[in-house]
Amino acid sequence: MTRALAAEAIGSFFLFATVVGSGIMAETLSGGNVGVALLANALATGAILFVLIAMLGPVSGAHFNPAVTLVMALGRRIAPRTTVLYVAAQLAGGILGVWAAHLMFDLPLLQFSAKARTGGGQWAGEFVATFGLILTILGTVRHRPDWVAPSVALYITAAYWFTSSTSFANPAIAVARSLSDSFAGIAPADVPAFVAAQLGGAVAAWLCGRWLFAERDNKAATGI
Repeated sequence: MTRALAAEAIGSFFLFATVVGSGIMAETLSGGNVGVALLANALATGAILFVLIAMLGPVSGAHFNPAVTLVMALGRRIAPRTTVLYVAAQLAGGILGVWAAHLMFDLPLLQFSAKARTGGGQWAGEFVATFGLILTILGTVRHRPDWVAPSVALYITAAYWFTSSTSFANPAIAVARSLSDSFAGIAPADVPAFVAAQLGGAVAAWLCGRWLFAERDNKAATGI
């Protein structure tokens, strides 16, 4: 358990540091071109996700995300106590990752975002982003476990672009990004609605996955 919690904290540290740090770097170097900055941010996030899942998956399952941990708990893959400890490790490691990004770029460690991210379109984007992420994980874990790392990495890279919210899809990173007044930030007041949409998308994907992938198994067994 100690190693698993350390893996969740370390993975969250590097994931969140990458999201915020690459956002700062992208905004600095893009010359005001938001599209270029978003592309750089998306590619860096997808790349680090592949590495972290491949490296730490065998240790903790590589959740780095309370929505993923919640779904694993709903499926009785992990115990309630483990769920709480995982989420605490994700938050602690992730916030340290945000502060590390600030330190590397000579920014104040303690800050709050002023970037508004709110409205029905943004909330729908977070619901869809999280629904798709969880469904991707459930499907690949069930049928193509060796493809979890590339599938998640590619999904998030794509979701940066096809969702209106740029795909946070992670309650812990929504909280942590509220502590960074940078390209990747979100105003603290906008976090609760994002988290609610993310958790709603996660539960909906879990329910859908129970039906969808069980149906595939039944068809395969009967030859239909």
